[in-house]
Amino acid sequence: MPAPPPPRLALVIGDPAGIGPELAARLLADAEVRAAARLVVIGDRRVLAHGAAVAGVPLHIRTLAAAGDPLPEGAGLLDLGHLDPAGITEGVASAAGGKFALANFRAGLRLAADGSVGGVFFTPFNKAAMHLAHSAYADEIGFVSEVLGISVPASEFNILGNLWNARVTSHVPLADVAPMITRERVLRGIVLTHGSLVASGMPAPRIGVAGLNPHAGDGGNFGHEEEREIAPAIAAARAQGIDATGPYPADTVFVRATNGAFDAVLTMYHDQGQIAMKLLGFDKGVTLMGGFPFPITTPSHGSAYDIAGKGVANPGASRNALLLAARMAA
Repeated sequence: MPAPPPPRLALVIGDPAGIGPELAARLLADAEVRAAARLVVIGDRRVLAHGAAVAGVPLHIRTLAAAGDPLPEGAGLLDLGHLDPAGITEGVASAAGGKFALANFRAGLRLAADGSVGGVFFTPFNKAAMHLAHSAYADEIGFVSEVLGISVPASEFNILGNLWNARVTSHVPLADVAPMITRERVLRGIVLTHGSLVASGMPAPRIGVAGLNPHAGDGGNFGHEEEREIAPAIAAARAQGIDATGPYPADTVFVRATNGAFDAVLTMYHDQGQIAMKLLGFDKGVTLMGGFPFPITTPSHGSAYDIAGKGVANPGASRNALLLAARMAA
C-alpha cells in the first residue's frame, strides 16, 4: 500500500514585531518540514515576505482561494490581508500586532476544529501585545478554550528531546500557587500528562512529580502540601495504572530526569519547570497545548524583540515544534 500523505497543518504567523515572520519563512524553506507536513500558512503575504527578506530565503508560495484547496508543492498561504508590516515597529509590542496574531490563531484553530487541518503550529506570540488587542487574554490555553467553545482539562507541556515538563499551575501569581495545589488538581495534571505522552507515541510513560516546598516539605518541616495533597494524588494515579512517583525535591528532580529516571516531570508552578527546561535547551524546546482534540505547538521561547529584524533567529525550536505537531496529527 502507498504511504499516506503527510498531515495538513496550520502554520500560524505570530507576533509581527518579533522573530515570528522570519521563523515562518525559514520553516517554509526547510525540506524536512515540507516533507513532514502539508502547510496552510495563515497571515498576510506582506508580513511573510518581510520575514523571508530578513531571513534571506526565497519565498515561493501560492495564495489559496480557500483553506481546503489542494496545496501546491505541499504549502499554500491563506492571506488574510490584514496587516501592512510598514505600520509595525520591530521590537515594540502593539495592539495592531496583537490583533494580527490573534486573528491568525483564531483562523488556524477553526480550521482544525472543522477538520481542514490536523493540528496547529504558531510562531511566538507576545503577551503584552495580546493584552493590548484583547484585554481578556490570559494565555493560549484560555484563548483556545474560548475559540473552540469547550472546557476541558488542558495544560502547557514543555518538551526537550524525550523529556517532557508539565505543571499543575501556570500563568498565576506565585502568591496564589499554594492554595491551588490540591490533590484533585495534581491528579488531573498527572492523568493529563500520561494521556498526552501516550498520544505522542509513548505507551508507558514514567512521570516524576515534584514537591512544592524546599526538600519536598522535609517531612512537614517546610510545609504540608506534599503529604496532604501531592502524595495522595500520586497514590490515586498509581491506582489507575499510571507510573507516577514522588514527590521529589524540585531542585533534584530534573537531575534524576536527565539521568533517565523519568519521561516527564510534573512541577507545581510555572518557573519551577521552565527554568530547568530553558537552561537545558533554550533554542530547542517545544511547547504543546495538551488536552485539546488536536495538537497545538509552538517554540518554548518568546518573540525575541531584541533580535527582531536582524536575521539571526535560530529556527531549531520552531522546527521541533512543527515536526511534533506533524507526528501527532499523523
